[in-house]
Amino acid sequence: MTGISIRRAEARDAEAIRDIYAGENAYSGTLQLPNPSLELWEKRVSNIPDNVYAFVAEVEGEIVGHLGMEVCPNPRRRHVASFGMGVKDAFLGQGVGSALVATMVDLADNWLNLLRIELTVFVDNKAALGLYSKFGFEIEGESEAYAFRDGEYVSVYHMARIKTNQ
Repeated sequence: MTGISIRRAEARDAEAIRDIYAGENAYSGTLQLPNPSLELWEKRVSNIPDNVYAFVAEVEGEIVGHLGMEVCPNPRRRHVASFGMGVKDAFLGQGVGSALVATMVDLADNWLNLLRIELTVFVDNKAALGLYSKFGFEIEGESEAYAFRDGEYVSVYHMARIKTNQ
């Protein structure tokens, strides 16, 4: 899909971000709960700490994706960030996730001098696994029964991308 623009998330985006995570795929594929409240997202988006970078993806003025990246505040792990993201159900498979991850990787590599980006992803989330692999993320391990989702325990892979051109 062409016409995807990425920008920093702002407080005024809270309702649109909430709507992303209200989608079944988004809350099922993340650690979010169904039926997120607007108040929760207003707090999250209006009080972003200095070590957190939040982005939204827009298509024709509609916010259709969100990514948050946290740089570790611990002095011995300041070379590491972790992230989570969600894409509106109707826009899956259209390049929104790729645009968000590309923006994050550029920031990490070229502006923040990060060496490692890490994440957890449910083992059955084939689309996300493909997306992350495309950007150089590799599976480093698995945690069984990591989270409870839709009445059962599910496992995750721990993935990381280590910048190679240091």
